[in-house]
Amino acid sequence: METIDEIRALAGATPHAARLSLEALRLIPYAPTSPDTALRSRARRTPNDNAILSDAGTLTWRALDEEVNRYSHFLVNRGVGEDTVVALMMENRAEFLAVFHAINRLGAVAALINTSLSGNALVHAIRVAGARRVVVGSELADRVFAIADEAGLTDSQICVHQDVVGETYKGTTINAAIAGSPISIPRQRKRPSNKATACFIYTSGTTGLPKAAIMKNQRMLGGGMIFGRLMHQARRGDVIYIPLPLYHSNALLLGWCASLATGAAVALRRRFSASQFFADIHRYGATSFVYIGELCRYLLNTAPQPDERSHQLRCCVGNGLRPDIWEDFQKRFNVPVVREFYGSTEGNAFCLNVEGKPGMIGRMPPGQAVVRCDPATGELQRGPDGYCVRVEDGEQGLLIGKIGKLISYDGYVDSNATNAKVLQNVFETGDAWFNTGDLVQLNTGRWLAFADRLGDTFRWKGENVSTTEVGEMINGAEGVREATVYGVRVPNADGRAGMCVLQVDDNFNIKTFANWAKEALAPYQVPRFVRIESGDVRVTGTFKHQKGSYQKEGFDPSLTSDKLYVMTKRGYRVLSKKVFAEINDGTLAIS
Repeated sequence: METIDEIRALAGATPHAARLSLEALRLIPYAPTSPDTALRSRARRTPNDNAILSDAGTLTWRALDEEVNRYSHFLVNRGVGEDTVVALMMENRAEFLAVFHAINRLGAVAALINTSLSGNALVHAIRVAGARRVVVGSELADRVFAIADEAGLTDSQICVHQDVVGETYKGTTINAAIAGSPISIPRQRKRPSNKATACFIYTSGTTGLPKAAIMKNQRMLGGGMIFGRLMHQARRGDVIYIPLPLYHSNALLLGWCASLATGAAVALRRRFSASQFFADIHRYGATSFVYIGELCRYLLNTAPQPDERSHQLRCCVGNGLRPDIWEDFQKRFNVPVVREFYGSTEGNAFCLNVEGKPGMIGRMPPGQAVVRCDPATGELQRGPDGYCVRVEDGEQGLLIGKIGKLISYDGYVDSNATNAKVLQNVFETGDAWFNTGDLVQLNTGRWLAFADRLGDTFRWKGENVSTTEVGEMINGAEGVREATVYGVRVPNADGRAGMCVLQVDDNFNIKTFANWAKEALAPYQVPRFVRIESGDVRVTGTFKHQKGSYQKEGFDPSLTSDKLYVMTKRGYRVLSKKVFAEINDGTLAIS
């Protein structure tokens, strides 16, 4: 009975499930079991179609398949085989995808390393995955060699792909080695299993060291089908633009795997550039692109460009586009449809907003629930029977996904981290649910809207403050380009006081902002502390705000050269070292 319920849940995940099922039936004759068997199928069926477009040129599916074979032979000759973990650290370029597929072709596992990591965080990422080989682009090689000893790597285990032929490094250089490699496929011991692990994709590490999430072959293939056929609605001849780093699941699943499922080409940019975004859209003839919400905000903050509305775009696909900019973004850049989704690399709860309804992450499918909890602590609220309580329409709660035989939860490499995300005895004894850690609002028609991340919500003066909600409101204040909101501990006060980091333009005035905050925000929402960021707001490689580092520094003026302000009865005043001391000894009360 449980399995039947799960099948119904999967079938009812979207009102477009029937269409997706028909699309899936078309692929049965080709029966890919891994991303790489999907690539080989493309190379046989449409060998001369474009696969990858970039500054370096164009690769067809056949040419890419031959490149993958060359890299496969290179890796085999260096001891890489089934289940070997190979760390891959490279900026967006065709070689990244060729190496990724070579690893997959051999039944090995790719650990996709964030290109912004260095030092201890990089050591952790390599060690937690158990990687014994590293393939790195020469643009990042110095970082890897700097931590080789701590990561337990010898120079010979580090393989460098040169950006410019002639560069020399201590490790093995790949370019010359693959030049003479055969283009025939290496012998494989067995057909790859769709349940085998394809790669590890890391969490952002905004509040600690990144965790390695397990991504299996079947999940990548399913993601490619859903996003390619249903969300991009792509086909041969289309071009999906990928401005996000390929180590991120949005780029890999929404972009590249969607290409594998549909035959559309992808266009790559080494690193995201807001100023060059629409130039790339035109140059490559992109028909869709992948996004995360902050990328869209950066584009809105750019000066108008002559080509930003005249393009071939039919849609964009991604997540995190907030309601405060959704329709402005769509209108300014003439994007016909924005298809938002909700999901996590490691989780089993997903939603699809195929209709493009502004502000929504999708309709909640069967197999998911929104339950009442304390938004500041995440503690579940249970009824008299000991089970969780579902929210009503219009209420916010914790989104959870049922774990079963079909709707699985693969989790992380670290089993403790995996188990920490499982909720037990939610609606009946013995059941298990995945804790997304996200607060959502349930609306009529089972539509869901993202509310906040558990842990980001904090309590002040007995009221729960949503950092997402307050941040979106502050983004509308005069002179504010971008706001990061979080709670900070204050001596002699319960809960956490609100603090915001602001990136501002020349129109910003702290007195005007104080007046606006008192008018626009509830008293408990008004930030007690303001920090004016003198540089760029701190974000991860995928543009998630690094609130943790700001929280550690708090409002201590000795830890930053940025301007700091504290709210008093008369408005904001400069927070000097003297004022900081008064706050700590209780002379100046924060109310």
